[in-house]
Order: sequence, then structure tokens, then C-alpha cells
Amino acid sequence: MQHFKTLSAYLDYLELPSPEHPMLSVFNSKGNGNLPCPKESSPPITNDCYSISFKKFVKGKLNYGRTKYDFTNGALFFIAPRQVLQWDSSVVFEQKGFSINFHEDFIKGTELAQQIKNYGFFSYSVNEALHLSPKEEKQMELIASAIEIEYQNNQDAFSKDIIISQLSTLLKYANRFYERQFLNRKEFSTSLLEQFNRQISTYLETGLLQEKGIPSIEQIASKMLVSQRYLSDTLKKETGKTTTEHLHLHLIDEAKNILLQPNKSISEVAYELGFEYPPYFSRLFKKKEGISPTQYREKYKLN
Repeated sequence: MQHFKTLSAYLDYLELPSPEHPMLSVFNSKGNGNLPCPKESSPPITNDCYSISFKKFVKGKLNYGRTKYDFTNGALFFIAPRQVLQWDSSVVFEQKGFSINFHEDFIKGTELAQQIKNYGFFSYSVNEALHLSPKEEKQMELIASAIEIEYQNNQDAFSKDIIISQLSTLLKYANRFYERQFLNRKEFSTSLLEQFNRQISTYLETGLLQEKGIPSIEQIASKMLVSQRYLSDTLKKETGKTTTEHLHLHLIDEAKNILLQPNKSISEVAYELGFEYPPYFSRLFKKKEGISPTQYREKYKLN
């Protein structure tokens, strides 16, 4: 897989103009021009840069999880360093919007370098983009225009600090708008929870728990065609519980069924559920149920 260590090399591969700054590039149509058009398709590649791009669709539907939406409003995409990128020509965008790319070293040693790690949307895949309302779109365009103005100005001792401050503002607004998107997509969130529950139920019913152990959230998310971070954020907003908590609830329910078999020891029950360490299973059971597995048996007189 080809990897690009510099912003210039990455933009050159995309067949885009060279950056004005070695670690920062800003393309902005300002609503009256066209963005430079990158190559139509690419095999998997990686790079050391962050990318923030706002575009509108002309043709094609965007997969949002397993659901297809035909968006007429704009979509904001966030790409983190070393995220695998691959695309084809099936989706066509308007050549309007903005694209901001900056090398990870551009923000090293700044407060933003720490803040950016807390923004989960950089861990989302491109089919989990932020879909903006017209008002949100205008807000983002204003910030992008301010960044472009500073980018095009002659660089001085204040330029970098100003640009980083504006980037921080843009990301804070993005975080706010993602919160809105989670709230507005309750139907989708419910569907995602149902899919998640079905995946775990199927895993338990087909004996994979005994064969392969407890599945990771990453494995489940991959089966659902969403990123692990997006799945976790969505379920947390909808239910107040993390994906791991939901998984544990399924395991505890299954444990109750197995505990009804008095011929099995607590350790055997733990191993059957995929736990490598029986004491951890016992602690988890007590945390969720308020009593130990042994007390649960005694409560139902199963000894």
C-alpha cells in the first residue's frame, strides 16, 4: 500500500495544486468557482495528514451505515492520518465547497494536537459523514473562508496561531453539529441497535462464543459496515450505554441460562461464555446483577 509522508507528495498524487505552505493546503470555491478535481479513483493509500472536506452530491447515493440516503445538502468528511483511503468514480460531487489538508506535524505542540484526539468523527469512515443543514453549511463556509484568507496572506509570526485557532473553532462546530445529527437520526439509531443485537444473538446461537471467544466491538461493527467509533457514539447517544455494556448484557443473560444447569461449576460457565479468567466473569456478573453467580444459583435454589 502506498504511503505519503508529506502533504506535497499526497497532493501531487491526487493531481491537485501544490500547497502554499509545506504543511497546509486550503482549497475553497467560495460558492463562485470550482474546486480542483482530484483523480477519479485510487487503490488503497495512506498519508500523514488530516483532511476536512465539504462537498455536495451531484450523482449517486451515499451509504450511511447500511442505509442509503440521497442527500441534497452538503456533507463534511473528516480523515485522520494513516486512515486507509480508497475511492472510485461511482459517486460524483459538485465542484464547489472547500477542502483543508494539514500535516499532523502542523499542530504538534499546540492545544489542538490534544483536542483533536477527542473528536471521534476522525475515526468514522467516509460513509458516516456529517450532513449539514443550510444554516450549518453557511457557518462552516464562513470559517473555511477565514482560514483561506489567512492561508493566502503573506505568512508572518501570527499566521500559524490564527489558522490553528480557526481550525479549532471549525472542529468545535463540527462536534456540535454531529450531536444534532445523532439526535435527528433516532430511527436510524434504533435500527443500528437492532442490528447490533442481532449480530450478538447470531454469534451466541451459532456457537461462535465457544469456538472463538467473546467478539470484539470492532468485529461486530465490521459486520455491520460501520466504524467502531461511530457505532459506539450512536448507541451511547441513543441508549446511554456503550457498545461494551450492551455486549455484557447479552453475556450476562446467557450466563443466567447456563447457571440454571447445576452440574456446571462457575469456572466452567465462565469458560463457556468465552471469559479467559473466571474471576473477571464473577466480578462482571456481580456488578451487573448485584449478586455473585453463586448467590444467583442459591437464590433460585439450583444447587
